Amino acid sequence: MHRVATARWLNRVLRIGDIAPATGVPVFLCPAIGLSWTGTGRQAIRSSTPRPRFNHTDALPINTVLEEAENPPEVLEKPVRKLPVTCSGCGAFAQTTDSQQLGYFDLQSKRVRLWLHPGKNSLRRTDAAEDKIVDDALKALEGGQLKQLGLSANALIGNEDGRAMAELVTDKPPVCDRCHDLIHHSTASSTAKLTMHHPTVESLRETIEESPFKYNHIYHVIDAADFPMSLIPRLNVLLGDIPLRSKNRRSRSSKFQNDRKTEMSFIVTRGDLLGPTKEIVDSTMPYLREVLRDALGRLGGRVRLGNLRCVSAKRSWWTKEVKEDIWARGGAGWMVGKVNVGKSQLFEAVFPKGRMGEGKRGDRGAVSVYPRGTVAESREHGWQDLDVGELLPPAQPATNYPEMPVVSSLPGTTASPIRVPFGNGKGELIDLPGLVRSDLDLFVKEEHRQSLIMKKRIVPEQVAVKSGKSIILGGGLIRITPKTPDMVFLMYNFTPIEEHLTMTEKATAFQDQTRQSIGVESIALPGVGDKMKHAGTFKLCHDVTKTRAGPLTRKNAVGLQVDRLPFRVVSVDILIEGVGYVEVVAQVRARDFERWSKMQQDMDRDMDGDREETSSEDHDGWVPPRDEDEPMPSSDPFEEIMRSRRDTLGAVAAPAKQAAKSPEPDWPAVDVFSPEGKFVGSRKPIQGWLSNKPRVLAEHKKSRPRRSMKGVKKKGKVERRTRDGDE
Repeated sequence: MHRVATARWLNRVLRIGDIAPATGVPVFLCPAIGLSWTGTGRQAIRSSTPRPRFNHTDALPINTVLEEAENPPEVLEKPVRKLPVTCSGCGAFAQTTDSQQLGYFDLQSKRVRLWLHPGKNSLRRTDAAEDKIVDDALKALEGGQLKQLGLSANALIGNEDGRAMAELVTDKPPVCDRCHDLIHHSTASSTAKLTMHHPTVESLRETIEESPFKYNHIYHVIDAADFPMSLIPRLNVLLGDIPLRSKNRRSRSSKFQNDRKTEMSFIVTRGDLLGPTKEIVDSTMPYLREVLRDALGRLGGRVRLGNLRCVSAKRSWWTKEVKEDIWARGGAGWMVGKVNVGKSQLFEAVFPKGRMGEGKRGDRGAVSVYPRGTVAESREHGWQDLDVGELLPPAQPATNYPEMPVVSSLPGTTASPIRVPFGNGKGELIDLPGLVRSDLDLFVKEEHRQSLIMKKRIVPEQVAVKSGKSIILGGGLIRITPKTPDMVFLMYNFTPIEEHLTMTEKATAFQDQTRQSIGVESIALPGVGDKMKHAGTFKLCHDVTKTRAGPLTRKNAVGLQVDRLPFRVVSVDILIEGVGYVEVVAQVRARDFERWSKMQQDMDRDMDGDREETSSEDHDGWVPPRDEDEPMPSSDPFEEIMRSRRDTLGAVAAPAKQAAKSPEPDWPAVDVFSPEGKFVGSRKPIQGWLSNKPRVLAEHKKSRPRRSMKGVKKKGKVERRTRDGDE
């Protein structure tokens, strides 16, 4: 490829086609040709005025334009190649009729015409002819001349095999117009706005059931920006009762159902948003497991989360390990998650590329999902003969380096499942469309909707919010107001939207859109002020004193125990769905904290007792499995009578126990207001401020502060007065 590109590079740098297209002689071999040439046919007319040069974005030469205007290429002959069955960028089926639907290809666009008519391209014929002229001129030169210049004729002149390989690499099938705009212009066309539909969990389950593979693995992709709000509750049950790994190591982690085995693991994407280095993010893994266990509900206490990974496709953190797992498993790997959680970017980072020769047809029950033959045969003929399911489209042709899905922040970029096989039939990776995540962008102006997506790590500022003040995000889209009086709250905004601290009365007026200010820009749509409601009261009940006390509890400093401190630091993270989180911290007295902690333990004990008294079958329909050592139910009728009597007595005594519940602790709390009272949650604090503090400049750390001159000046005055008195 390097040898083939050398002649073309010289050709383009010297602009041979623009300076002397009619002569057919390279300019650097014939310096006498200095004027430009223009013409509309075979006869070239010499012009005294120079013609502006063309670049790769300009139109075709005038003669080619006139010929194509009189005889369009579609009318002249049948296309040599066909459009791909599905767009490799979004997965939509290709169509050329409706420009307002997904998968539309404009047949008049240059990139589509070059793909359909590869042999009739005048630009390629011109390049080939000019390359031949350059090659012949280099062959005519003596070897000594090139050797004096430090060049080699064999290195500059390419062969036919190299040119064919270069065309094979650069000649890739086009993507639809919507994906083309997203890739090259970063804009969302009207097609994306009119036809944006999000699938349901039922449709994803039916799609996975059409898998031609015996072994299937589901990768539940979760976003780190608002973790764990992007978690899909009870996904393993909704996708077909997929068993999760139990804490009992003797139990089977997976089983066959309908002659097929399906497993599930969790991947937290965009881990670079949590910390600046890989070591800091890796240290949060115990925290991520604990928060995920709480988010799974009652199921979380019984599963083993050793299959949880936190990766970063942007910085290649742990993507190689996931890639090797995908290769070792084989079969079908399904990327499932909500929109804008990073599935497509993760897909490109973990796909096993360049390993066609390593796979075997008999690996792990693999099933061929593309016709046998060469890649060209698959492109030209094989796709049309595939049996397409109701929801699962055909797979792409098997290549070492296939086209990857389009990565964009536009919600719903992946319109249909994208199947990309790997390992010569060993398996395939499928990127599924994202489920609906949040409707918060419907309350935001269209020009500010992209600003809701966290695209890089946030380094926040510390904001002290006292009683009577509030902090608003986005000019009033979200409002956080302290509820506990006479207490200072420290807040850290880990969202891409700007915060503003003001009085509570003004903050309420900004959110209700009854007050405007030049310094506070609102990103909310006009008229949504009436829809702002109370989203909830969030209590700061998590103890973070050990990490927040600084040198007081640090082992290499004072090294005090937390119990000896007269204060406690409590915190909570307020999550905003699809945007980020706000860390809230406050300091309380130690004896108040101990009293509230005891009250909280009593409340938790009462709640555990209520759960034990409830039926073994909960609202999800889950029935705890019976232990093998547990005796079978007795057939004695008196045993059943006594059990029913005990249940009746317990039901009668329940109201009395309900009245004797412990009072709730008075934790420091904040009130949050959002559109329709939605899109807000809370979690145990991840303490992002400690990992993402602003950097201190090196010169400030090393240089000593300037010495004050007040004492010197005062001493000088005293000496002058003494001297004047002596005189």
